[in-house]
Amino acid sequence: MSNVTDTLNQMKSKFNADAAAGMDVVFQLQIEDDSYHIVVKDGNCDMVEGSHDDPSVTLTMDSETFTGIMNGSVDGMQAFMAGQLRAEGDVMLATRLSELFPIG
Repeated sequence: MSNVTDTLNQMKSKFNADAAAGMDVVFQLQIEDDSYHIVVKDGNCDMVEGSHDDPSVTLTMDSETFTGIMNGSVDGMQAFMAGQLRAEGDVMLATRLSELFPIG
């Protein structure tokens, strides 16, 4: 899971606060057997290990897909269509991840 941890750390360091202005959302990441959630609120971001009670969107995938989507080597829409990525809740919100965390 160190790739996931490294990717999450990169995401936090590259967070685009301008893109998050006015947002109040929670991204739940279910990556294999681990859960993380990212709270984006008022231009700030907080990454927490574990599940959130009421996420805005939940994204479920394996670690390779997660790392690939975030570094730009895997197209998120193609991963979704191929069944490598599942999304529940505000699915369109998932499309904002690359804008909020431009690490690719």
